[in-house]
Amino acid sequence: MAKYWYPMWTRRLHADDDVQFLNWGFEEDPPMGLQLDEADERNRYYIQLYHSTATQAGTDLAGKQVLECSSGHGGGASYITRYLKPASYTGLDFNPDAIKFCSKRHQMPNLQFVHGNAEDLPFPDNSFDAVINIEASHAYPSLEKFLSEVRRVLRPGGRFLQSDVYGRQEFDHWESALKNSGMKMINERVINDEVLRGLDLTAHLSDELIKRYLPGFLHGFGRNFTGVPGSRLYRDAQSHAVEYRSYCLEKV
Repeated sequence: MAKYWYPMWTRRLHADDDVQFLNWGFEEDPPMGLQLDEADERNRYYIQLYHSTATQAGTDLAGKQVLECSSGHGGGASYITRYLKPASYTGLDFNPDAIKFCSKRHQMPNLQFVHGNAEDLPFPDNSFDAVINIEASHAYPSLEKFLSEVRRVLRPGGRFLQSDVYGRQEFDHWESALKNSGMKMINERVINDEVLRGLDLTAHLSDELIKRYLPGFLHGFGRNFTGVPGSRLYRDAQSHAVEYRSYCLEKV
């Protein structure tokens, strides 16, 4: 899926300037109620996953140097830069087409996008105060190598802020890799319920994109990939056969 489906899907979405988020949605009960500009309302539930991840455990990114590994279409990078006010934000992605899209779509001070590999980050040691990773590490060949690179580029006291989804058979590996990363666990939260609410609230948007950009014989696969209610992935999240979790780790 990571090698073939994801690049094909994102290449098709590059044609749509309004598709800025590739992650699943997020909503709490009671609702988060983030104050958003009107232009951001369409993407509220995708934004809320970024906000929840980036601010967990009292994290304040204002004035900080922030890196996002696998920044996708850059919507999260744009949101955090505009609302949470880091001194700088760097979005890194392995897909050069995504970097071209983001560099054109999200032009603002203190925000840049670079092409690179999350397992071999093109930055010096101790470069960042925070590293953000949303719904991406499950597709990396080596989670351990990625976490080693995160620790290397973080400054002492810097935080790794992650939200991702793994299958039950991968839980032990995920937990072990984080435990042995050399970083201190600050926060851990299973967010299946919040993500399922987000999927319910964004189902119409997912269906709209699937019908617009995929041929009919791929609609079922697209619905599963995007977690549309009733899909296998949606049911697996309900039963916790897959778990969506948020983590905050700190470099000591």
